[in-house]
Amino acid sequence: MVEITDSHCHLDFDTFAPELDEVVERAVAAGVTRMVTICTKLRLEPQVRALAERYAPVFYAAGTHPMSVAEEPMASVEELVTLAAHPKFVGIGETGLDYHYTSESAVAQQDSLRVHIEAARQTGLPLIIHARAADDDMARILTEEYQVRPYSCVMHCFSSGAALARAALECGFYLSMSGIAAFPKSSELREIFAAASVDRILVETDAPYLAPPPYRGKRNEPAYVVHTAQVGAEVFGMEWPEFAAQCEANFDRLFAKARLKAAA
Repeated sequence: MVEITDSHCHLDFDTFAPELDEVVERAVAAGVTRMVTICTKLRLEPQVRALAERYAPVFYAAGTHPMSVAEEPMASVEELVTLAAHPKFVGIGETGLDYHYTSESAVAQQDSLRVHIEAARQTGLPLIIHARAADDDMARILTEEYQVRPYSCVMHCFSSGAALARAALECGFYLSMSGIAAFPKSSELREIFAAASVDRILVETDAPYLAPPPYRGKRNEPAYVVHTAQVGAEVFGMEWPEFAAQCEANFDRLFAKARLKAAA
């Protein structure tokens, strides 16, 4: 069976609670051998951590989502570094900028983003970025901070413009394909991915959101990452097993802690 990793999902959301065992089982049956579930509010970290401890294929990351910055306490570098000591904590975030719904908190979002970047530097774990309607500020801050001191990063659920993609790739960051990239009308987005080096590509569901065809409009789940990855194979002109193997190598390179834990 072809193996693939869902690099970003939200298994702690209530929609999964009634059948979480089955959701994880379906993912594994589909060849999804690892899932990274993301905590978006640090006060919920214990619940998300418990999922990673409960299910062997599940790893986790934590941060303050930019849309929650105004209503949540500002994260500290020390807090994030402490959380990162857990053996299945593999990434910092998601963090970033979202000016579509929450532009009024733009300054606080930028402050929070810089905190998460420093935590990524200190832990050596990848930064997980959410970017929406903030391409210019996002490219500027990520590049400025990288030039001060390097860090690793993935642009989660990338659906921004080509300029932000280029800025991220120039820093050696990764772009993650979600179900959006598989939508029929996303040809321009697929062109942005196609212009990237395939060794900088990850795949994800962002479950329960953004289910790819043939499940579009339904609740997404980690098993469906296979459908997005198969579209990714087409984008890069690769056979499905070859593309999946490349995505696995990319994930192992960026999320090295998950690779080492899984091999232990």
